[in-house]
Amino acid sequence: GPPGTRQATPRGTFHVQWKAGPGYISTEYHEPMPYAVFFAAGGIAFHGGSLTKPSHGCVHLTIGNAQYYDDHLPIGAEVVVS
Repeated sequence: GPPGTRQATPRGTFHVQWKAGPGYISTEYHEPMPYAVFFAAGGIAFHGGSLTKPSHGCVHLTIGNAQYYDDHLPIGAEVVVS
């Protein structure tokens, strides 16, 4: 999410908690979150999404990059958001 907003992506060091796969849909916003890789409290994840529309705190990636993260980041992997 945009810095300085209520929906800003949290900054810090986190760890991958779980992964949702290609068909996941947000339970809060009812929006697709393909290849979501969750790493912070509140449902914050890397996932496929618009690269021009702000997120609700997540990090949007192209579908290809989101799938790469899903395939290559194991549970427990360190994630640094700065």
